[in-house]
Amino acid sequence: MNLSPAFIEGLGGPEMLLIMFIVLLLFGPKRLPELAKGLGKSIREFKKAASGVEEEVRRAMEEEPVKPAPMPAGTIDQQAGAPKPPAPPLPPHAAD
Repeated sequence: MNLSPAFIEGLGGPEMLLIMFIVLLLFGPKRLPELAKGLGKSIREFKKAASGVEEEVRRAMEEEPVKPAPMPAGTIDQQAGAPKPPAPPLPPHAAD
C-alpha cells in the first residue's frame, strides 16, 4: 500500500536537495532542528488522535445495540408525553 501523496512520487534527489536548500535559507541552521522537532511532534500527535478515533469507531461497531427495557403496562401513554386523563370529579360537599 503506497501512502505517499501523488506529488512526492515525481520528486527525485536533486529536487529534494533544492527544497532542503531553500528551507535552510529561509529558516537558518539554528532554527531548522526546532522546526523538524515540532513537525515530528505534530505528526505523532495527529497519528495518535487518528488511531484513537479509529479504535473508538471499531469499538462502537463491535458493541451490540442497546435494547430499551420493556415498560410496564399502562405507562406507555404517560411516557410518550400524552396528556394524563382527567381526575374523577369530587363528590359534592354537604352544605354546612
